[in-house]
Amino acid sequence: MMKSYKTTIFACFTGYVVQAIINNFVPLLFITFQNTYHIPLARITLLVTINFCVQLCVDFLATFYADKIGYRRAIVAAQFFAALGLVLLTILPELMDPFTGILLSIVVYAVGGGLIEVLISPIMESCPTDNKEKAMSLLHSFYCWGHVGVVLCSTLFFGIFGIRNWRVLACIWGIIPLINGLIFMRAPIAPLIAEGEKGMTVGQLCKNRLFWLFVIMMVCSGASEQAVSQWASAFAEVGLGISKTAGDLAGPLTFAVLMGTARTLYGKYGEKISLDKFMIGSTLLCVASYLLTAVSANPVFSLIGCAACGFSVGIMWPGTFSKAAASLPTGGTAMFALLALAGDLGCSSGPTVVGFISDKMQGNLQTGILVAIVFPIMLLICLLLLTKKKLR
Repeated sequence: MMKSYKTTIFACFTGYVVQAIINNFVPLLFITFQNTYHIPLARITLLVTINFCVQLCVDFLATFYADKIGYRRAIVAAQFFAALGLVLLTILPELMDPFTGILLSIVVYAVGGGLIEVLISPIMESCPTDNKEKAMSLLHSFYCWGHVGVVLCSTLFFGIFGIRNWRVLACIWGIIPLINGLIFMRAPIAPLIAEGEKGMTVGQLCKNRLFWLFVIMMVCSGASEQAVSQWASAFAEVGLGISKTAGDLAGPLTFAVLMGTARTLYGKYGEKISLDKFMIGSTLLCVASYLLTAVSANPVFSLIGCAACGFSVGIMWPGTFSKAAASLPTGGTAMFALLALAGDLGCSSGPTVVGFISDKMQGNLQTGILVAIVFPIMLLICLLLLTKKKLR
């Protein structure tokens, strides 16, 4: 049984690498798009928002339709949408208005990204593994390593072959989801809900207080992660006075490496570590890292705080998924989809809070980070409530 699901587990890991590709490759090309197609930077930044909004819509729709379509069909379609979007990125800008072509390509692969976000975790959860918490943490680490790989491999490719050949690299990245889709066609996929049982409906979930606790935890997890991650490069550039490329390496890339390290460590040694203790300890570290980032007068220490935050948030998202699956075993696809939606809302609200407060304080990012400390504090309160079983 275990051996037969190794292919499925491998495909799930690769699925999160695909998610990393479609979320992090195009931002590396923003300046290239600006120079090549003469697209104003204000319109280019809209591409990130559209990608995020489409994925949110797919998260929501999947709550109602994923089970009807079937996991296999939906996850195979997700991989093919991702591959198609990356290929269209090299074609459509040459056939129509460049901005419209890029936007349509992003919409296509964002559909795939939204389905991946919703489906990969429950497919992994359904696999007969010895320790599901370990497996879930290791699964989510592959997004981090995928992010690191996209940045490093793309930078290396551009250094060797030149940025003008970005279309070739886009097609190369598109091969990964194409092959993974073919693997998912044949890989065994177990039912998430045991035979004879019925998954909870959206209405039933909404009436469950424990579910709402997990929703809050997912919002806080996403916000705690992205509030620092999205501004880490700016911290490095402004505080240390280094270039954009060096800032990306010192900021977001370091953040991703340490976040992936935390998830990999729990994925390897999870059976020896209490998930409750690891999550509470990580949240306390997150609060401390926010404080170090926000109040330190030394930019080097602020950057160290950013890096420590990357390690501290690693377990939050996969840990919450694991806790929800264990506490609400009949939550089904609806639960995973709504939790993914909550997490994505957190990923949007965290950086927004930091940016809004910083703007009000004449561009002081540290003040924005200090206000955003409310997210890890709220998560800590939820964890303490959950461990003390004050909600049933």
